[in-house]
Amino acid sequence: MAAEADGDQAPPEQPGSPDAPHPEDFVYSEDEFIPHGAGWRSEPDPPSYPLSRFDRALQEGWKHRMELGLFRYHLGELQTRVLPGPMQLVAQLNIQRGVEKRKSQVIHSIRQPFNPQEFNFTQIRPGEVLFRMCRSPAHPPAAGRPQLDYVLVVINVSPLELGHMLLLPEPTLRLPQVLTPELLRFGLDAVLLSAHPGFRVGFNSLGAFASVNHLHLHGFYLNWPLLVESAPAEPLSPAPGLFFLRGVPAPGFLFYSQGEGLDALARDVCRAADRLLDRGVAYNVLVTRGAPPQGPGPGGACPGLRVLLWARRAALGAEAQAAMAVALCELAGHLPLAAAPAFRGLTEAEALRAIRQHLLPEPQLEQLRGDLARLLAG
Repeated sequence: MAAEADGDQAPPEQPGSPDAPHPEDFVYSEDEFIPHGAGWRSEPDPPSYPLSRFDRALQEGWKHRMELGLFRYHLGELQTRVLPGPMQLVAQLNIQRGVEKRKSQVIHSIRQPFNPQEFNFTQIRPGEVLFRMCRSPAHPPAAGRPQLDYVLVVINVSPLELGHMLLLPEPTLRLPQVLTPELLRFGLDAVLLSAHPGFRVGFNSLGAFASVNHLHLHGFYLNWPLLVESAPAEPLSPAPGLFFLRGVPAPGFLFYSQGEGLDALARDVCRAADRLLDRGVAYNVLVTRGAPPQGPGPGGACPGLRVLLWARRAALGAEAQAAMAVALCELAGHLPLAAAPAFRGLTEAEALRAIRQHLLPEPQLEQLRGDLARLLAG
């Protein structure tokens, strides 16, 4: 099942909360960042971690919308199993999402223009907005950063997991699904504002199982660690700060920060992503707590941010029916599944075959490694 739930907003006839034309502002500063996140506990299911102010605002608002009936289904505790094998793949059974999720839009190009005739986020109901995420006026954008005053934090009504939400720039801007440094910076901020090691943010490009062509990020909690957060990576010379991650479900490019240089990090990731689009390559992005590129230190804590960028084959046209459509979660090793037999019987080898058929052949990936290293070194 694809990680993408873009545009799964509930139809107008469903019950909902009263209109809320002026969502509350969640105003934050970088002083609230938690640069050294907590490590995973020995028994992550169910974990009990302290909540930051951001976690409380997100989870309380999200659960309240669930009580109001704003979602397409009630999300209870999901059956979860870690597949035997070195990749530590986390499979979850979510039958209702497979049944209730809005059908994905047909994507013909990885640079497809925004189409107002298709479903888009200008059509969301006001009650689906949790809050506006705004930086404190006392901490204005750094010089050279294009201004984006706020993003909307909106429930995803066909949720993958607890707290599954979307980060949207102002929907009336009608931006296509091409990642921008401004939006990615808000995604980096969100992960640093959370005290939970399992809060992740991600992006699916067109051709990488984005189901709506309207700019957004995903955010959600997953109470299980993933191998991509701790596996060591090799530096890609001559680019400082660019690494390549092997020995994981889907090899990919790695960027790392201990909480510093976030504007530069967002720009570098988006420069690399734009270069992929120029080469006709689709991509997925994951922002998560993680170990330094050389691997975890003593205690297994997550001292910084890992940003994963996966280059992959573009999947264009109508979305094919498959037991597991491969988007950002699957590439990271989180496998949402809609059918009980697949959930019970899936093996690591079968999952890896499904994932890797969407990746680029090694010669093309090798060319991209050199291309991106030179781009970011310039």
